[in-house]
Amino acid sequence: MQSSKLKGFFYGLLTSVTFGLIPLFTLPLMQKGLASDSILFYRFVAATLALGTMMVIKGESFRIHWKDVPLLIVMALFYTASSMFLLYGYEVMGAGVATTLHFTYPIFTTLLMLALFRERASWVTWLAIVLAVAGVARLSLQGTELKLDPWGVFIVLLSAVGYASYIVSVNKSRLKELHSRKLAFYVFLFTALTFTAKNGVQGSFQPLPDWESVGLVLLLAVAPTVISNITLLLAVRHIGGTLTSILGAMEPVTAVIIGACVFGEAFTTTEAMGIALILVAVVLVILTSRIREGVETVMKRIRPRHA
Repeated sequence: MQSSKLKGFFYGLLTSVTFGLIPLFTLPLMQKGLASDSILFYRFVAATLALGTMMVIKGESFRIHWKDVPLLIVMALFYTASSMFLLYGYEVMGAGVATTLHFTYPIFTTLLMLALFRERASWVTWLAIVLAVAGVARLSLQGTELKLDPWGVFIVLLSAVGYASYIVSVNKSRLKELHSRKLAFYVFLFTALTFTAKNGVQGSFQPLPDWESVGLVLLLAVAPTVISNITLLLAVRHIGGTLTSILGAMEPVTAVIIGACVFGEAFTTTEAMGIALILVAVVLVILTSRIREGVETVMKRIRPRHA
């Protein structure tokens, strides 16, 4: 049992750290002149091929019902929006700040569940939302003046909404019964096709300029795409979704460290406070039910008993 938990924590941390590596492979490609849409095209084509090869080696079936195709396409569009807007954000702000703003997706997941499925929100949820808004404001403002490009903040928050929509669509559809690798394969495939169409319509296909770029694309496809998805599933299996989500806080932390140490991005006390507020908000959302149950238990114990 203890061994299983240790494995779960390892897989959870590996998921977060590998996802946080996106800037490490993406920013050098941008510096070489590759546009975001071209990077994402190569990323998801390579990820689809890598995951497809893995499924062939394991002897897994690719068969799906034709009725699942429209829903898979919708999910791929959500995933496309999430990936695309995050990279657009890298163009106008530091990778660490952009990844932290993207990490507000559990907040948006909760709001979508409230709006679409009328799930009740507790005081813990509303407190988390207030803290998240305060964190975003702390990152965006310097005194009363905007420090970050407001359009950039909006774009990166759209990436969080896209990922939240993807999570909700998985959890609330029949596709959650699909084998996880098969589901990821078709999401990657339709995402790759979306970027193929987008680049084709815009006439913006760009060849990779050198072998270093080929290596960066392969690393981008394998580490924060294929590996992070596989280890995510393993972590959930060993320690459950709640602890796995909490370990996800390492995503923005990793991105901030890479941005500051590798790319020389400024990291101020104000940014640290903003990031901390967002991380606390996300952990509160994830632990809402446990916190509420704990408070109710304490209140029952201290409530005066009447004869």
